[in-house]
Amino acid sequence: MSWDIPLFKIYWDDSDLRGINEAIKSGRDWAVGSNVISFEKGISKYIGSKYCLTFNSGTSALHAVLLAHGIGAGDEVIVPSFSFIATANAPLFVGAKPVFAEIEEETFGLSPDDVAERITNKTKAIMPIHYAGCPCKIKELKDLADDRGILLIEDAAESFGASIDGRKVGTFGDSAILSFCQNKIITTGEGGAVVTDSKEIYERLKLIRSHGRMENGDYFSSTDYMDYVTLGYNFRMPNILAALGISQLEKVERIIAMRKENAKYLSDRLKKIKEISIPIPPPGYDHVYQMYTIRLKERNEMIKHLAERSIMTKVYFDPIHNTSFFRLKQGYQTELSVTQRVSDTVLTLPMHPAIMRDELKQICIGIESFFER
Repeated sequence: MSWDIPLFKIYWDDSDLRGINEAIKSGRDWAVGSNVISFEKGISKYIGSKYCLTFNSGTSALHAVLLAHGIGAGDEVIVPSFSFIATANAPLFVGAKPVFAEIEEETFGLSPDDVAERITNKTKAIMPIHYAGCPCKIKELKDLADDRGILLIEDAAESFGASIDGRKVGTFGDSAILSFCQNKIITTGEGGAVVTDSKEIYERLKLIRSHGRMENGDYFSSTDYMDYVTLGYNFRMPNILAALGISQLEKVERIIAMRKENAKYLSDRLKKIKEISIPIPPPGYDHVYQMYTIRLKERNEMIKHLAERSIMTKVYFDPIHNTSFFRLKQGYQTELSVTQRVSDTVLTLPMHPAIMRDELKQICIGIESFFER
């Protein structure tokens, strides 16, 4: 369906086009190259991590980071069910078991109290997400992981640039993954990254990303033999996409500021409707609004009401543990009452940097008219 107001649009400008054109016109280094290295250095500097390695998707980054940390058969990884399914699939990729825990209702992130109850002697890692651009209770989860001697791996796919008291998400855990899929804060169309302060994990990730090859230079421009020392994958980000990433990263603060301004307009208007709960981050939490998600009881009726006005909305997320794959194929019979309650009432509204003020106004008018019926 073609929507008058879609859920998102990719934000771009002429600098993005120039970067891609230059990479294409170079006639070489499309699969690897200097843009990849520059993009990785830029991400490390911006996030505040020692190391960064890019991947062809956030899902590949999740797969690789679990492998790099030695997670495998017999291990358990505690994850939210309120997330995109890649979060829960990643442990299965490496032979481990995802264990679903409850979320809390302030940030929609993993509940530290519930996570504590689900830790067993098989638990190898906690893997929370930072939902929609808002940090989760990552400090509490960090304390819990340290106390129990288990890994903390942040799924920061949706929250590039978000922070708590000035400290960027992605720097609290042992490692973190980022996503540059089309609807994220910055985009390479598809892509991802892992950030970490561990040189050992970084070196393992390089092998995993590129066929297990021990590289001592650019494989495509070197005549040297490069040995294959472990099982690896083709998880590399192309140099062309990294060129786009560099350009996007240069304007990330402007992109985030535009999102915040748009979110403020929605919040200032929608907070007057008593039937709606708007996103309110905790004190000290910097929300970057990758999505703008409200809560209301008559959610399904609102979806239809706005669709009739050609305004797209979407539920982020339906619980993973309720999917046919996890119920029927994996045999999960998990009960998560808070997760279900939140999922039954959330609705994500259109949000992107360049959304027009008139479009925001139409969204609000559509919502207001629903309650005036």
